Amino acid sequence: MSESGAGGGAAGSADGGPGRETWLTPGVKGIGSASLLADVGHEIPTALLPSLLTSTLGAPAAALGAIEGVSDALAGAARFAGGVLADDPSRRRKVAVGGYAATAVLGAATAGATAVWQVGVLRAAAWTARGIRVPARSALLADIVPVKAYGRAYGFERMMDNLGAILGPLLALGLVAWLGVTWAIGLSVIPGLLAAAAILYAIRRTPRPVRRSRVPLRIRVRPVLRGDLGRLMGAVAAFEVGNVAATLLILRASELLAPAYGTRTATTVALALYTAYNVAAAAASVPAGRLSDRLGARGPVLVLAGGVALFGVAYGLFAGAGDAVAVLAVPFVLAGAGIGAVETAQHSAVAALAPPEVRGSAFGLLATVQSFGNLAASTVAGVLWTAFSPAAAFLYLTGWMVLALLGLLAAARRRTAV
Repeated sequence: MSESGAGGGAAGSADGGPGRETWLTPGVKGIGSASLLADVGHEIPTALLPSLLTSTLGAPAAALGAIEGVSDALAGAARFAGGVLADDPSRRRKVAVGGYAATAVLGAATAGATAVWQVGVLRAAAWTARGIRVPARSALLADIVPVKAYGRAYGFERMMDNLGAILGPLLALGLVAWLGVTWAIGLSVIPGLLAAAAILYAIRRTPRPVRRSRVPLRIRVRPVLRGDLGRLMGAVAAFEVGNVAATLLILRASELLAPAYGTRTATTVALALYTAYNVAAAAASVPAGRLSDRLGARGPVLVLAGGVALFGVAYGLFAGAGDAVAVLAVPFVLAGAGIGAVETAQHSAVAALAPPEVRGSAFGLLATVQSFGNLAASTVAGVLWTAFSPAAAFLYLTGWMVLALLGLLAAARRRTAV
């Protein structure tokens, strides 16, 4: 596999010659399938964790919050460590396969837990494994496609991931109705292990890395924060600090709809709107990637700016929304399309701008910024929601979208000048 150039992609094996669009290779399909299957696998225990803890084990709601908080924090730290591991092209392959397999086994193992602390340990371990694999998967995808197809490749992978987020909870509902909560969680190991098999399939159908000395394990932050990539990371950080968890969007819809429809119906409608959010994200990912590729060097930054703008509009609408379902659907769809564009553009921009020798670290830093930025956004928005009002929380988030948009437009102008 060629490591030359800023992109380092295997252009010869991926583009198939002039005028042919063969970027959707078996390797890209394998990675996309891994994302879909893995999301199905971990969404099942995630959707059923509240029931397992409160109904089966008799734990209070506080236990769920503590377990999820610790797990998310460990996943964020693991993403940074995973980036360090993924700087070595040979090592990143092993990390990807091991991370998918470990997440599947540990997540499904919570079905056999008989105490709350066991659930906490297994959940934290599963999320740590999930965090470690993320930079390796992202770097691996950059290795196997040409630079000019990064947008489409990452758009395809994000689309598959979002489809998994839709199918996972639906499968969980069916399994619970058929077999019960414990069996449903245990069976989640099957799509999880199939994801590990899919990533292995992808690896075996891509050129092996050029033999070279093993890259030493070393934290590399300064090289990632230089030049255009550093400026991009600054704008991405501003976006992520305002990118609130989707659960708060669901809560906003539920609270607005409850007076008119009742709590149960409002919750059902809010979940349906969240499904529309995921559908919009899946639908937007590949078109966003195609547009990114067509716009050239500035493409990823411009598409990222467009996605951030959609979020800004959506948050503004959430701040002043009423109880009409059709009106509420608009910000959900806008935010879904926004996240589809943003995630695709973020990954394709980092792949294009990161030097090959620190590509793993770059994706690790991106994933870490995403994780801890989302935590900060949700925490501060929650405080503002409680202390003042939901409108204050969403106006605060809108402000971060404006800052991120300004930073991205400045970065795009600089890329034009270069």
